[in-house]
Amino acid sequence: MADETKESGKAGKEAKGGKAKPSGGKGGGQPQAAAKGKDKGPAGAVDPTPKAAEGTPRLQEYYTNTVRPRLAKEFGLGNTNQVPRLVKIVLNVGMGDASKNPKQLDAAVEELGLITGQKPVVTRAKKAIANFGLREGMPVGATVTLRGARMYEFLDRFINLAVPRIRDFRGLPSRSFDGRGNYTFGIKEQMIFPEIDFDRVEKIHGMDITLVTSSDRDDLALGLLRELGWPFRGETPQRVA
Repeated sequence: MADETKESGKAGKEAKGGKAKPSGGKGGGQPQAAAKGKDKGPAGAVDPTPKAAEGTPRLQEYYTNTVRPRLAKEFGLGNTNQVPRLVKIVLNVGMGDASKNPKQLDAAVEELGLITGQKPVVTRAKKAIANFGLREGMPVGATVTLRGARMYEFLDRFINLAVPRIRDFRGLPSRSFDGRGNYTFGIKEQMIFPEIDFDRVEKIHGMDITLVTSSDRDDLALGLLRELGWPFRGETPQRVA
């Protein structure tokens, strides 16, 4: 009777504790494996590649909430669609010796991708020119066209980060409009962009940047760029909140 009482007491303690001895050697191999599996998580749960920032860019919100009503009031535009806006930004790098030095063209394509966050397109010659040793279809440079959120993000970074790094900067010209509301200017070196690593640069080159607006009037496009904080020569740039 005493032995039966001891065995029933042990069974009651095990039932209360709810713990069973692990099987399969010291410490129980199977429970440890399960715990490790929980810590690791499913395969592919962590993505090391950076994600694009969600939401509307700061400069785009500023244009919608501040610049658009201000331009409509300044120029007396009753229709909202008449207010000028940025359509696209085109960056173009020309390299005449791209056929002789393909590594330099590859480096320029990589640098444009770092600056804009978008894969560039290699431009090719449309026709052959014997005096320049150029044949039809030969690579002559690279170009990128930015629209939407990437366009506003690039413009914001260019005005606030790249422009202050230009040597002896005295402002960008205000007469670089083409008569149809588009603004084109050039920079002499790509080193002004903070995304460029100095140690990996093979050749210093410039680029042409064109800002295309929805307006066909230069005065409207000029007012738009002023409100966006464009640093024109001889003027104090508008502060963008």
